Amino acid sequence: MTENSIGRRTLLIATGATAATLAVGATAQQPPTAADQVPAAAAAVCTLTKELTEGPYYLDGQLVRADISEDKTGIPLKLTLTVVDDDTCAPLGNALVEIWHCDALGEYSGFVGGNGHDEPDNGTFLRGGVLTGSDGVARITSVYPGWYRGRCVHIHVKVHTGVTLTPDGSFEGGRELHTGQLFFDEAVTRRVATVPVYAANTVPRTTLAQDGIYDDGGAASGLLTLTALGTSTTAGYAGTLTLGIEAG
Repeated sequence: MTENSIGRRTLLIATGATAATLAVGATAQQPPTAADQVPAAAAAVCTLTKELTEGPYYLDGQLVRADISEDKTGIPLKLTLTVVDDDTCAPLGNALVEIWHCDALGEYSGFVGGNGHDEPDNGTFLRGGVLTGSDGVARITSVYPGWYRGRCVHIHVKVHTGVTLTPDGSFEGGRELHTGQLFFDEAVTRRVATVPVYAANTVPRTTLAQDGIYDDGGAASGLLTLTALGTSTTAGYAGTLTLGIEAG
């Protein structure tokens, strides 16, 4: 299923090099292997990019939680997303970073069957968000996404401020500042696609280069920096990106 880009808003993405300079978004990781290290895009002070469509699979009222994987099998993914103010590059604390994505079979919770696979659907798997700390960092644990017809592997992301946490573990209110998508290096995805749980996906895979949403802009377009968590693909990956948003 293809999606069309919607309206633009100024969004600043600081690359890994920028994040290091600003001393935000740093996280301890195991040393990567040479084969599985995906380098950050070329160093730049700040890069402007567009927002991207939220797509047809968004559901309101998801849980605020650091681990969204539930019982889904797949390759571990540890995300570290740093939110900064685009005017000052200062970290934005207490912002809710919300993500959602499909499972290894390309199915979204709440919409199972849309990619042609039959499995239980509780409406919550691989959905949720977490508040950033004073350093602007949100850390979320999930599994490497699969793919569905017409789209490359990706994760949807929203950034909200001023939300109120609710007794049922969700959130309400606030202001939505950014809607975008996170993308994965094609070389890593090719390795992931050979793992049995992903290889069981019967839908032909759209590559990063073939995708109608990703515009080949690297980190400026949401391309994560991926670092291997071990010596094998199944050990998983850490994914990092620094997002600068219009906070005013």
